[in-house]
Amino acid sequence: MQRGIIIFQKNAELGKVKTRLAETMGKQEALEIYQILVNYTHQNVQQVPYKKLLYFSEFLEKSTEWENEFYSHKLQIAGNLGVKMANAFQTEFENGFNQLVIIGTDCPEINPEIIEEAFEKLTKVDVVLGPATDGGYYLLGMNQFISGLFKDIPWSSEVVLAATKNFLVSNGITFDMLPLLSDVDYQEDWEKVKERLLKTQE
Repeated sequence: MQRGIIIFQKNAELGKVKTRLAETMGKQEALEIYQILVNYTHQNVQQVPYKKLLYFSEFLEKSTEWENEFYSHKLQIAGNLGVKMANAFQTEFENGFNQLVIIGTDCPEINPEIIEEAFEKLTKVDVVLGPATDGGYYLLGMNQFISGLFKDIPWSSEVVLAATKNFLVSNGITFDMLPLLSDVDYQEDWEKVKERLLKTQE
C-alpha cells in the first residue's frame, strides 16, 4: 500500500498570499502569518510516515527546509484550483500511489491524527472529505482518480463542500467525513489561533 500526501503550497511572496488577511493587517504581516501556517503544516505532516508530494504554486524553490527522502517537489499546472488538483491526483495515481490525500497550508487545526484517520477511512470508502467552516474542505482523499470531483465546482465559494457531496451522492460514490475544522482567511481567524501557533514556532 503506497500512501501519499499532496501538499498545495503557494510560494511565499509579498502581496500574493493571504490577501484577505493583508486587507486588514498589511501585506508584510500576512506574509509572516502565512509562513507560520506553512511551518505548522509541515511540522504535522512530518509526523506521519507517508511520502510528501509538495506542489508549489508558481516556481520550484531552490532551497527549503523540506528537502529529504520523504519529500518530492513539484509544480502545479496552470488553471483553476480544480484543474490543478485533478492534475496532481491523476499524476500521482499514475506514479503508483494507492491512496492519496491533498491538503493546503492554511488549516491551523490539522494534525497527524486527522491525516491518519483520513487514510483509515479510505480503507472502507472511496472518498474522504475534511469539511472546513467556510464551506470548503481542508482535505480530500481518494483511492483512485475521480475526475468528476474537480468539474463544475464553484471554487473559492461557500458551497464547494456541498457541491462535492452532491456529486458523490448522485454518482453512488461512497464517502466519509473528518472533523469540521477552520482555515485562517481573516484577521479574526488568526486571532483565535495566534497564541497556540506562535508557540509552535519557538
